[in-house]
Parts: sequence; C-alpha cells; structure tokens
Amino acid sequence: MDIWQLHIYRKVIELKSFSKAGEAVHLSQPTVSSHIKDLEAHFGCRLVDRLAREAVPTAAGRLLYQYAIRLLSLKDEMESALAEFQGRVKGTLRIGGSTIPGIHILPEVVGKFNRQHPEVIISLTIKSTEKIIQEVADGSLELGLVGAMTEQRQIRQDWVLEDQLQLVVAPSHRWSRRKRVRLHELPREPFILRESGSGTLQSLEENLNAEGLQTASFKVVAKMGSTQAVCQAIKHGVGVSIVSKLAVSDEISSGTLRALEIEGLNLKRHFYLTRHRHRTLSPLGRAFSDFLIRELGKGARPPAPS
Repeated sequence: MDIWQLHIYRKVIELKSFSKAGEAVHLSQPTVSSHIKDLEAHFGCRLVDRLAREAVPTAAGRLLYQYAIRLLSLKDEMESALAEFQGRVKGTLRIGGSTIPGIHILPEVVGKFNRQHPEVIISLTIKSTEKIIQEVADGSLELGLVGAMTEQRQIRQDWVLEDQLQLVVAPSHRWSRRKRVRLHELPREPFILRESGSGTLQSLEENLNAEGLQTASFKVVAKMGSTQAVCQAIKHGVGVSIVSKLAVSDEISSGTLRALEIEGLNLKRHFYLTRHRHRTLSPLGRAFSDFLIRELGKGARPPAPS
C-alpha cells in the first residue's frame, strides 16, 4: 500500500466511478481497478462494490476512506510546511464554496492567489452550504466560504463579506415596472425556492421568520438546485424568487431580469470563512485564509459569530 493508491481510492469513492477516477488521475480503468484490488489484498477485505453502475464503498471501504482523507491531508500539510520552511508557498489546498461564493467570489480570489504563488494547486469544490460545512467538519476540505452559519460546535466561522438578497422577476411580469412590493404580496405570487441546505434559503427563512412569515405560507411552484436554474425559471415565467445580488448583477444590468425591493423585509446576509475549530491550518491554508480576508476586506463584525 502507498499514498498514490490511497489517492486513487479516494477519487474512485468521490467520483463513484472507476473510469472517472482514471480520467482524473490520468490512468486507464484497468490500472485503477488493479490498484483497488491491491488495496483489497493488503487489507484482506472488499472495499468497493459496483451497484447500479456506481462504485460504492463497503463498510470497510467507508472506514478506509476516512483514514485516506486524513493521510492525504497530512501529506499536503507536510509538503506545505517544508515549502514554507524554505521560504516558499507551495502545495495543494482543498477549499469549498457554497453556490454564490463558489461561483462569483472564490474563482477570482484563487486566480489572484495563484498569480502570486504559481507553485500552489487549489482544488475548489462547489456544493450547498450544508455540504461544504460538513466536508470541513470531516476534514475533506480545509476551508470553506458559505452563506450561512452553523450550530456545529467543532466549526469556526468568521464573517468576511456582506451580500444582499433581492426579489427578482421577469421583464414581462406585472411587477416589473415597480420599484418595490409589500411583504404581504409575496405569499400570493408563484414562488421559486432554492433547495434544502442552501445558504440563500436559510437566510431567506431567517429574515422571513423575523417578520412572522414562513416559506410554508408561500405559493411555491418549484425548488431549484442552483441560482442559475432559478434565474432561467424566472425568465421563462415559472415564478418570482429572492436571490443574491451578486448572482444576478449581469442579468439586471442587461435588463433580462428586474430587481425589486420588499418593504419591511431585511434581505442582508453574510458570507463566512469556515474552518474546523480544533484543527490547525496548514501553512498554505493560513496563507490563503489571510489573502482571502485581505481581498474581500473586513468591515464591522455582525453580532454573534462563532
């Protein structure tokens, strides 16, 4: 058994496919299968089952996957620490972002960081806020940038940027010429929600609850897994929605969507730099964290950060 085999195994489990793992590590599928068989021979048990065209870990495989994550993270930390000792910033950093920061914030920050530190490889995962927080908690990711806070005690979150949610409608919608709507008008309108686990949805529900409303009282006609899908649905007349200003700035500027204020509803929310409270950041993770905070800029901290 060696580190390279664990890297291949991790790819198989995360991509749920021998062939996709092979593409990711530039090996043929038979070679990937051979490495997995070597691991199974080493541990004396089956690690992966093929179910419905997917590679699924067995109970032993799930246990190995958790240790593989820890060992591979320690390897990255070792390389980063030795590079820092020699006065260089080098290594692989695994970070994550929920949909809005993952698409509209982190790629630019990563690009600027890479231009300053060309020996660094940053792996960016984009998932829901809930999933990014969980992957930071289990060690799959070192850092995350998400749009909502968590109650998980092992997670530390620091506010780094403010965002504004806004009501968005199609140009053909009867509200499109208005500048604002009243809060009590929303429940009667066909409404599109983000999926469960979304930071946008969590922020919306918290702000509505503060005004005595719930999304359960809305006329929900669809739930979408991404802001892009929500925007396309709005354009095609499915309904209206409340989305991040960052995500629709181009559409608002071009006139393909219209943004309105909602009287009596606070639609501000924040993005949080998320890390494990009890794990020391690698030198590379610390360098990127400091860089991100400088790039985004920190204003006054809102109440009750963890």
